[in-house]
Amino acid sequence: MTQAMTSPAGFKDPFDYPRYLIRQKVFKFLGAAFHVYDESGTNLIMYSKQKAFKLKEDIRLYSDESMKVELLTITARSVIDFSAAYDVIDPLAKQKVGALRRKGWSSLARDSWVLLNARDQEIGTVMEDSMLAALVRRFVDAASLVMPQKFHVDVGGQTVCTFQQNFNPFVRKLTVDFSPDAGGKFDRRMGLAAGILLAAIEGRQG
Repeated sequence: MTQAMTSPAGFKDPFDYPRYLIRQKVFKFLGAAFHVYDESGTNLIMYSKQKAFKLKEDIRLYSDESMKVELLTITARSVIDFSAAYDVIDPLAKQKVGALRRKGWSSLARDSWVLLNARDQEIGTVMEDSMLAALVRRFVDAASLVMPQKFHVDVGGQTVCTFQQNFNPFVRKLTVDFSPDAGGKFDRRMGLAAGILLAAIEGRQG
């Protein structure tokens, strides 16, 4: 959950939904655009537009397509590599939320990430569910159509979030589900950042 802040009446915290749907158009020549909806897929919660041909990722999530209110930033510490780390910043709270680090060469076989807190201490992992399915997807081009990627987030030995990809030739969809986190131990800002990174970085392999 996000830090408590004073909000106007009727305000809905964009990081307080149980499920989200991330949609990405596949054919976009000037960079990637991500629309984040509530679970109904109709109410826009956040929007992100990436510039094409950037060596260093700098992803910014906004409240809508006007891009006037910045809700979250996800910034690579260095030029993209197999073990790149990404800092997650909340610009409204003016604080670092945590970081995500890709598990280098091991991600070539099965996508996996390390979750870090604001002090860069490891607190959990993001892992692709099946090693077998991951290998099939890497060697069979059409496999992602019938074997979409699934991920789970573990914190303290407990699954707190899942990601389910639903791929079609025109639009990539990723469902982010926080319902396993009954105790509210996982910061949803980190979960949304992980979902966007999975769509943006891992999605290039698919």
